[in-house]
Parts: sequence; structure tokens; C-alpha cells
Amino acid sequence: MAGGGAGVAHLRGSRFLNANVKLSPADLKAALASEARALGFDCVGVTDPDAIADAARHFHAFLDAGAHGDMDWLAAQPERRTDPRVLWPGVRSVIMLGVNYGPDENPLAILQQRARGAISVYAQGDDYHDVIKKRLKTLARWLVAASGAEVKVFVDTAAVMEKPLAHAAGLGWQGKHTNLVSREFGSWLFLGTIFTAAALPRDDAAVDHCGSCQACLDICPTAAFPAPYRLDARRCISYLTIESKGPIPHEFRKAIGNRIYGCDDCLAACPWNKFAQAGREAKLTARDELRAPSLAELVRLDDAAFRALFAKSPVKRIGRNRFIRNVLIAIGNAHDSALAVEAKRLLDDDNPLVRGAAVWALSQLMEPEAFAALASDAIGVETDESVQEEWRLA
Repeated sequence: MAGGGAGVAHLRGSRFLNANVKLSPADLKAALASEARALGFDCVGVTDPDAIADAARHFHAFLDAGAHGDMDWLAAQPERRTDPRVLWPGVRSVIMLGVNYGPDENPLAILQQRARGAISVYAQGDDYHDVIKKRLKTLARWLVAASGAEVKVFVDTAAVMEKPLAHAAGLGWQGKHTNLVSREFGSWLFLGTIFTAAALPRDDAAVDHCGSCQACLDICPTAAFPAPYRLDARRCISYLTIESKGPIPHEFRKAIGNRIYGCDDCLAACPWNKFAQAGREAKLTARDELRAPSLAELVRLDDAAFRALFAKSPVKRIGRNRFIRNVLIAIGNAHDSALAVEAKRLLDDDNPLVRGAAVWALSQLMEPEAFAALASDAIGVETDESVQEEWRLA
């Protein structure tokens, strides 16, 4: 892992650089690490652009199995994702940076509060893409001034395999749940990437410390891991509640429980979290209104209210209709008949995805006779085939 070094103190302070000073690669790397930490990054490491050949093999197997589901963007030009030099031929070093977003409470505790929605820890604060990219650009400008080398920055928005590269750069290892695990920060690291044309000393790849533990696999509610280090996204609650645009398959609805955006189970179960610490970036701290929001209040959101509540949040990108779909699944799992009135109101929603989820929620909350009577009246006037199918299945 890169750290501070002697002979580079003159680069700090005002952060202005003497253009006539030529730094050695080692001094440049040490100064970069110092600058990164001053900007709020918690860890930094450097690797080769050709360091993830083995990850590329696993990625192609993932695609060949169709385990990426509807995420067609993953399969588009996969060579750009598996080889950084295809994305940018000029890259000579890959700098990986991490920001700790560790929660200040157990993310699994809310799963027992069935009348409230569980939002993944990473989405309870401001959108990390915006927070980290601003810092990355500042650090990249510093690096250009210090080295004269070209750079490119990425935060989970381009064809970059951040987790394997972070593993290769020594930030942590990819656990059996395929996510990054850090000995210092547990499961809770946001990643940013800088490609640079500068040649920097490499860090050693992290050692896998999972051992015989498979707590992350055992806790998964939908059995999304067919084997250690393999994920079938089509069964993953994060995929189902965020990436999937259609109705959530019936086989997973009860297992979803009250998770309305993402899932932290496999992350939170990792024993290495005993060394984790709460994140220090205020913008990434959970907002009080998103820690354990009431399902009864969320299900009433129209588009304007949804956008207002989730301003600057990554939740906003899935839109109101998919979010309300998720909330209705959680309501169906709440086993609280008082919530039936909220689901019933949405049988008249303009969006068929919402109406279909409302049908399922009511089928879980109403007495069979009352639901059958409701269905006999509603199915004849419903015009959308997917919603008609929900009525028939229910």
C-alpha cells in the first residue's frame, strides 16, 4: 500500500508544485498517496493495467452463463472491461482509491422491522459517484501537474473492473461474495480509479483471508451464490430491486422481505467487519429519513415527492415506479393488514408495474374470500396483460 515518504514534504501545504522539480517514480507515488489522504481517500494502491487477466476469465464465464441478467451493458464490448489498455492504450499505471463508508449501526437490524423499508447502506447518504468523482478530478489535476502525464478518472460509470483492480492494487481481496473485503475497513469501501500514463511503482496484490468461512454465502436469502466466488445476479436482491426493470419474479418476493433498495446481507455478515469503522465523510452519512423509512409513507410518494425525498441519492436513478414496486413487495411481506388500504389505492395507478405489485401485496394481506371478490371485479377492467397475469397467479 502506498504511503507518505521522506523528501516530498515540499509538495504539500498549498499543493502548488514547482514545475522544475522532477520527482522520482517512488517520490511521486508517495506524494500522490499523501495528497489522496488529504482529499479524504482512506486507502490508495497502484497496479499494472494487465494485472487482472484471471478476473477476465471469470468475467467471461459469468457472461456465458447469463448470470448478468438484463444488464446488457456488461456484455457490450467486454474486452474494454477486462483489459484497461483497450479502454485507453496510453495507460501505464492504474491507481485505485478507496473511501470508507462504514455504517454506524448494524445494517441487518432493520430487517426485523417489517413495517419499515431497508435501504442499502451505500444509498442512505448522497450519491457516492458525485462525492468521489469530484475528489478524483482534484487528485488527477494534481497528478498531471506533478508528472505531466495524461490521466483518466472513473467511478463505477465506465467499463472498468474496479474490484479486481483494487484487489491487485492491495486495497483488499474479493471475498466469496465477489465483493471487496479490507482488513482495515471490512466490507465498506467505495472505489475510484485513475488511469495514468505515468509509470509508478506497483503494490503487492492483497492476500485472500476468507479461509473456510462462508458466512456471506450462507446468509443470502435468495441463494444468489452457486459457488464461492461466483454470483448469479439474476437471484441477487440488489439486482432485483435496482437493475431489474420488470416485475420481480414470484419465487423471490417473499425472500426479499422489507428490502426496498439493494441488500447488505452478504456484506454485513463478513467477520472482517469487526475491524470496520464508521465512515468519516459527512455527505456519505445516512440521512435520518432514509435509515428506516415507513412503508406506509413511502408507498404514497408520487413522482415529485419521490424526486424530492431522494434528491442527490442513488435511489433516484431507478425512478418512482420501480421504487414503489419494491415498496409494495415489502408491504406484502409486512403481514400488516392495515397496509392493505395503501396497496388497494395503487390498483388504479397509471403504471402497470405498480399495479401488478399492488395485486401481489393485496394477495398477501387480504383474506382469500375478500381478495377473490376484488379480483373478479378488477381483472375484467384491467387492460395490461402483465397485470392480468398477476391477478390470475394471485
